[in-house]
Amino acid sequence: MTTSIETVFILLITFQIKHFICDFPLQREYMLKKTKAGWDFVPPLALHSAVHAVFTFCILMLFKPELWYLAIYDFVIHFTMDRIKSGPRYLGRYNDRDKPGFWNALGFDQMVHHFTHYSIVWMIIHS
Repeated sequence: MTTSIETVFILLITFQIKHFICDFPLQREYMLKKTKAGWDFVPPLALHSAVHAVFTFCILMLFKPELWYLAIYDFVIHFTMDRIKSGPRYLGRYNDRDKPGFWNALGFDQMVHHFTHYSIVWMIIHS
């Protein structure tokens, strides 16, 4: 039997691994078109966000199946944050990797994703 702190630790590690897998190895070339102007960004970004949601759903099924809907929460926040980070009219205008703006935008994006996971972990533990 695990204690709450052990469960929190396991969940944090699980979500960190999930985030890496979904944001890097599973992000295919098509999904990188989420930076396009206009509405052409929607399908690739929706697919990328859906990958995150599916993995979150799987984690929820293992730990707290009744909170399945938090996968939708993850989808919505991931979609919104990635569009803000990559949209050419938003933080995506900072696309020069040699400038601090690019790294600040990337860091902010990653922080929001981690806060999303922390909130999901909190809901798992406190429901």
